[in-house]
Amino acid sequence: MKSRDIAIVGILLAVGAIIRYMSLLIPGPIVSNLVIAFYSLAIILVVPTFREALGIGVVAGIICALISHSIFPPANLISEPVGAVVCLATYLVLKERFVLAPAVTTLLATLASGFSFILIALIAVAPTVLGKFGTAGAFLAVTVPIVLITATVNAVVAQALEVPASRALLRGARQAAPVRRAGAGPADDS
Repeated sequence: MKSRDIAIVGILLAVGAIIRYMSLLIPGPIVSNLVIAFYSLAIILVVPTFREALGIGVVAGIICALISHSIFPPANLISEPVGAVVCLATYLVLKERFVLAPAVTTLLATLASGFSFILIALIAVAPTVLGKFGTAGAFLAVTVPIVLITATVNAVVAQALEVPASRALLRGARQAAPVRRAGAGPADDS
């Protein structure tokens, strides 16, 4: 990945982390996770390799695990890489075919991340879940709507930000490109 791409990913993850940190004011076992919207946007903008997308997911998982008050924060270490890989795979399939590819990509990435988080949390802390919610069904009744709402919000955010972010990146790339002097050949960029 180019240093420019790393900077883009870092900035978007930082924005997502700040928003995630601010969401700590909202009580609950699972809170809305806009980090997914921002790492999805990063993946859409830089189109990394699968290994790089997995790395983005790992970093996002660490961020989410560190600044979470969910029922089992370490689940983010698995759910976010899952979401990042789903994001890249979906975007690669849809990017040339569908104008709403960023929204659909982010929606599916959020669903993959959210439902894998719920499954991991349910398995890892079943006694806590059962003690707090009574049944796994009650836990699902509370958490599944949160994932669905978060997926919808993330999809809207990513779709709304993709066009201006792409334009800003193109403008920045044009300004950073070397200016050729009149009559200079392709090898003469100095």
